[in-house]
This record gives sequence, C-alpha cells and structure tokens, in this order.
Amino acid sequence: MFHYTVETSQTVEQVIDKLEHNLKEEKFGVLWHLDMQEKLKEKGIEFHQRYHILEVCNPVEAKRVLSENAVVGYFLPCKITVYEDQGKTKIGLPKPTALIGMVDNGALQGIAEDVEKRLIFCIDKTKSV
Repeated sequence: MFHYTVETSQTVEQVIDKLEHNLKEEKFGVLWHLDMQEKLKEKGIEFHQRYHILEVCNPVEAKRVLSENAVVGYFLPCKITVYEDQGKTKIGLPKPTALIGMVDNGALQGIAEDVEKRLIFCIDKTKSV
C-alpha cells in the first residue's frame, strides 16, 4: 500500500495541534498548512469535508536526499493529511518508501525508511488520546 492512514476520535484541531508538537520533537517542521475547505470557499466552491494538508520537512534529511538525487525533490516536502471521514478524524501520509521506490537508488531507500518510521511514529503518537 502506498499510504499509511489511521483514525481517531479526536477533533481535526486536536490532531493538528498534537501532530505539530510531535513532529517538532522528531525535528520536522510544518512548512505549509492548507485548509482545503477554507481555500475552496475563498474560490466560491462549497466543500463540506474538513480536509487539511500539512507539508512537513526535516532540513537535514532533505539535504541528504537532494544531494543524492535532485529528482527526489519532486516528492518533497512530505505531506500529512488530517481530515474528517464518516464521523472520524483520519491522519495519513503517502509512504516515503513507496515514493522513493520509483527512484532506483539503494542509499535513498534507507533514508526513506528512516523518515517513514519517524513520521509514522508521530502519527501513531498523535492518534492516541
């Protein structure tokens, strides 16, 4: 599966607050936070699902992968989504290992495995109440 997704009974706001804190502990920063519902509303489009996309980055890891292969920048920064679905809040990300698997480079695979493990740790820590 190309993604990792979990659900929680917490609100979207609670999840985003906890997630940002947990990411910071793992040396990831949120570079950009898109509130899709609000952005579409600005454009005159009604969208009733609460859907947030966080672009996250660890600068040390970004430098490592970009130094190895500039094409990997197509996958950066990493995205984590937080959204409502049938009364639950879901947290998910495309797996870095699945994305890096498209670039034939063993050194990058190891870095992607480490980043994926750390991001999943942050998500799992966030989902628990």
